[in-house]
Amino acid sequence: MISISKLTEDDRAGWERLFRAYIAFYERELPQAVYDQSWQRFQAATEIHALGAKLDGELVGITHFLKHPHTNGPDVCYLQDLFTSPEARGKGVARALIAAVAEWAREQGCARVYWSTRESNTTARRLYDQVATFDGFILYKLGLDG
Repeated sequence: MISISKLTEDDRAGWERLFRAYIAFYERELPQAVYDQSWQRFQAATEIHALGAKLDGELVGITHFLKHPHTNGPDVCYLQDLFTSPEARGKGVARALIAAVAEWAREQGCARVYWSTRESNTTARRLYDQVATFDGFILYKLGLDG
């Protein structure tokens, strides 16, 4: 049975293991300070939020999300990160995490939940096509570093 809940201090090591795997999946690296800052923000739960999925008491999935204003309607929820451990895939973990974020967003008065993924992430997109609608929008990024 999958259980979804807020992450607690006891989840820190498992969360970081999963988040590092998520970052590696997208071929990026982050300094330890970013993991520490993100964890602090999740624990404060004021700007950005995190949930974890457990199977048999083991943390096997995580999601990070936030609510923000929208210019032409009610607030919306951005599901920023979603990751499940390889051994838990196909067991409904990601679907349960998305549903939990959607429920949280409804409780917050949000009009929708949205997220992005790489076009090549076909495994995840099979699920996303079942639970959400691709509306044709393409995401662009303008880096502001340096």
